[in-house]
Amino acid sequence: MGTDHSKNKRRRSMVFLRKSSKLPAWEDALLAGKEPKSLLKRGLRYVSLSLIMKGMTSTPDFLWGLREVQKLNLSRNQLVVIPPSLAKLDRLVVLNLGGNCLKCLPKEIGLLRNLKVLFVNMNCLTEVPAELSLCRKLEVLSLSHNCISQLPLSFTDLTSLRKLNLSNNRFVQIPLCVFALRSLDFLHLGSNRLESIAESVQYLVSLQIFIVENNNIRTLPRSLCFITTLELLNVDYNAIQTLPDDLYLLRRLPRIAWNPMDKGLHIAHNPLSRPLPEVVEGGLNVLFNYLREKKEHN
Repeated sequence: MGTDHSKNKRRRSMVFLRKSSKLPAWEDALLAGKEPKSLLKRGLRYVSLSLIMKGMTSTPDFLWGLREVQKLNLSRNQLVVIPPSLAKLDRLVVLNLGGNCLKCLPKEIGLLRNLKVLFVNMNCLTEVPAELSLCRKLEVLSLSHNCISQLPLSFTDLTSLRKLNLSNNRFVQIPLCVFALRSLDFLHLGSNRLESIAESVQYLVSLQIFIVENNNIRTLPRSLCFITTLELLNVDYNAIQTLPDDLYLLRRLPRIAWNPMDKGLHIAHNPLSRPLPEVVEGGLNVLFNYLREKKEHN
């Protein structure tokens, strides 16, 4: 009888604790006596764990014992630091740390040799550890909406990187290491402080989407016209007055685009010198013909 009474009392206190404290789901599970592994989801491709929007200010210690995790989502919490223990999750393929309060990443992130996708967008980073370049399998990296102004030169080693988002940061120029990333097909540098694009951009021979909207760019380099793989070029909201004569070489641009999601040339909200504004209004073919004839006459 006494045992049943104590069990009931424990249950009542547990219910009260849940209601009064509104514990995050993972804490709730542990207090209910469940194994941390019960939080894992085993999909067709990855063993995953999602602790999104749990109000966490620090990572739970049990996390670092879940060695089989391949896809981890810790986004939209209030995490201030990620401990070196992260290195224990060496099977990670996808890591989402977006929407936290991180000021830095641990150097041990370089030990995640299987990592292919990393989101650290919407944090408070001012720099990125050089050790991240040891993640040679990395294919997708988002560092958008931080306070970063430069990247480590060692980033040239990220030869598998295909998609890089550096938008909404503090870059005054495109980091030199970016021009060595020959596998890039997506590069977003919108809403920074760029005033120019280096001629070295021509080395990004696989680039299909290039976004540099909302900067202070005055001219486009001629070498940009040699990236004939480009399908979307967004230079909206800059200070561009003239266009390079060889722009017509970008034959994969399908149109003058106005919708941000459309492929094509985005050139709106620039102080284009006459007669370019009227020519652009005529569409991409009219613009390309104008530039081709202009070059022939020169």
